[in-house]
Amino acid sequence: MNEQSFPRTEVAGVSLPRMLIGTNWILGWSHRSPAADGMINMRNRNKEAIADIVEAFLSYNIDAVMAPVSQNPVLAEGVRLAEQRTGKKVIMIDTPIINVDDTTDARKEAEAVIKGCREIGATFCLPHHSSVEQLVNKNKRTIDRLPDYLSMVRENGMIPGVSAHMPELIVYSDEQGYDVETYIQLYNCMGYMMQVEIEYVHSVIWNAKKPVMTIKSMAAGRVTPFVGITFSYATLRPCDMVTVGCFTPDEAYEDIEIGLAAIERRRPNLEGRASPNKTAAMGE
Repeated sequence: MNEQSFPRTEVAGVSLPRMLIGTNWILGWSHRSPAADGMINMRNRNKEAIADIVEAFLSYNIDAVMAPVSQNPVLAEGVRLAEQRTGKKVIMIDTPIINVDDTTDARKEAEAVIKGCREIGATFCLPHHSSVEQLVNKNKRTIDRLPDYLSMVRENGMIPGVSAHMPELIVYSDEQGYDVETYIQLYNCMGYMMQVEIEYVHSVIWNAKKPVMTIKSMAAGRVTPFVGITFSYATLRPCDMVTVGCFTPDEAYEDIEIGLAAIERRRPNLEGRASPNKTAAMGE
């Protein structure tokens, strides 16, 4: 049994690991191709495979998972199975997609979705970026009606935050003093899917008033874990987190070791890659 715990931070009084369990490579969202999506679904969209991956993270006390959990019941089932196997509790960071139309019916629909997050056992509820970004008013530097949805989160006993692809959401939330305890923000060494240059997003994160949960650390598989994870931990604040997705438990163990090495400023203890007829320089 591993005895090392991954370094932690704190958000709104809740202790969180600085590495969060990502779910794109569990739920079939490869950001690569339909074939890759299908491969993921074939292997991982069942509670046993999900529990195997979550259990690998839990062996280092990486005990927080990010996803639209309440809208993907199989993920919740896999997390519960991992909890049963290990006796450890997993903190759920739910990112639900909600209807933000300015109507009575849409509001009731959003309230029902947020209530579902509470019922699944979520500690944090950060409405999905695809919903929140519909509310942005760049002229006024506001996120119109966001406080309504944050209040719904509070009323259901969860900690509110905002999921963002647009870095303006962090800036405007801080300026307006919205009831936000943490942010999700795209951040990776390639600038993949980021709407402005890496340097600007880096500045936004460093100036954020609350801890930031970064996503797409490996640019959806476009850079190796060593490159992506090392960059993130080398350039983020000690309070910030890096969300890491993987396809197998073995990948989880590798990612964890790379993350620990980056934080500890050492070389990761990993075997070299297999390739035919390595050169002398790659022969280790």
